[in-house]
Amino acid sequence: MKHKVAVLGAGPMGLAVAYQLVKDGHQPVIFEADDRVGGMTATFDFSGLTIERFYHFHCTSDHAFLDIVKELGIADKMQWTPTKMGYWFEGRLQAWGNPVSLLRFKGLSFMAKCRYGLHAFLSTKRKNWKPLDDVDAVTWIKRWVGEEAYEVLWRRLFDYKFYDFTDNLSAAWIWSRIRRIGNSRYSLMREKLGALEGGSDTLLKAMKKAIEDGGGIFKLSCAVSKVNIQDGCVTGVEALGDTEQFDKVVSTIPLPFVPRVIPDLPRDVLAKFESVNNIAVVCVIVKLKKAFTDSFWLNVNDPEMDIPGIVEYTNLRMLDNHVLYVPFYMPGEHEKFQDSDQLFLDKVRSYLKKINPELTDDDFIDMRASRYRYAQPVCEPGFMKKLPPVSLPVKGLWVADTSYYYPEDRGISESIQFGRNMAKKVV
Repeated sequence: MKHKVAVLGAGPMGLAVAYQLVKDGHQPVIFEADDRVGGMTATFDFSGLTIERFYHFHCTSDHAFLDIVKELGIADKMQWTPTKMGYWFEGRLQAWGNPVSLLRFKGLSFMAKCRYGLHAFLSTKRKNWKPLDDVDAVTWIKRWVGEEAYEVLWRRLFDYKFYDFTDNLSAAWIWSRIRRIGNSRYSLMREKLGALEGGSDTLLKAMKKAIEDGGGIFKLSCAVSKVNIQDGCVTGVEALGDTEQFDKVVSTIPLPFVPRVIPDLPRDVLAKFESVNNIAVVCVIVKLKKAFTDSFWLNVNDPEMDIPGIVEYTNLRMLDNHVLYVPFYMPGEHEKFQDSDQLFLDKVRSYLKKINPELTDDDFIDMRASRYRYAQPVCEPGFMKKLPPVSLPVKGLWVADTSYYYPEDRGISESIQFGRNMAKKVV
């Protein structure tokens, strides 16, 4: 039996739902508030360069992503690059990311280095995350690495991403982030990360074409204002003043939007969605005439900089100019989220020139700031126990976003795997 299914949101998860539906012979109609597909992977014209508004990379363990790349016939576009990490600490740029750089790191005692290294190594070997589910991350990290290593290597990364939520984060969730990067190493000393030729735009175009070729329909700049429910069953969706009939709806929009779009859910279910906290991001992208450092990811611990790190994207994917991403994370309610784009641009210019004094104003070709209010769910200890099930107590209705593949961190591969699996359950 062929089903017509409404899919809310055209980010990676929504696209994966729609892609699997058409592969199984069904017709999805995808509603997206933006004028383009992709969500946080969407691209824009950066003074002649088509590039993501927010940085993305791929690890060798991203199996769901690599599978769909093969299915779409774009596996030949995948490029793997040896990458480096760095650490800006106490006014010094230091190598980071392997045992030798850890031992040479200035500003940390030998015992603290040993404890940090042991914790990172064991985290990559751990298979069972359940014992960490109800443990808070700060307590877990301090227990292993000690106060000294926590203060130098972890505190500011936490403080400038999670702010007031720092002391209530799941250890399982943080462990998954350590493991993912650690398992991207192809030797003790080197890591390898991947990117598609053409970036995420290559994937988005291929997925959109496959969905449309299979009979899927995209409605862009068309936010759903309400999912209609009658007698415990989905009946359709309202968008731009029109109502369209559906008996199956899959929502992949951020959970905080769910109560306003599906207000007729039971009150206890709505309360659970409303209780999920999220971190916002203002991400500055910079185009330079010359290289900034030789690191893809640069951790930053500097009392004058309110950022956790800098991503030098062109140390992963070769481009004509040098492109960097500088993310400012904060709760959406934080007063800093209301600051002007120009303020963030000015901060970034001064930060980059401080770290690399050889940079001059003439080296800056272009700078832009992009904002995303619901960039990162805040996963508390026991997080999954607090979420409603994906299949809600309404016939024909499924709701999920990146929160639902806890303890894994948000990522394209995780979204694809979760979306495809959800699509199979829907029909």
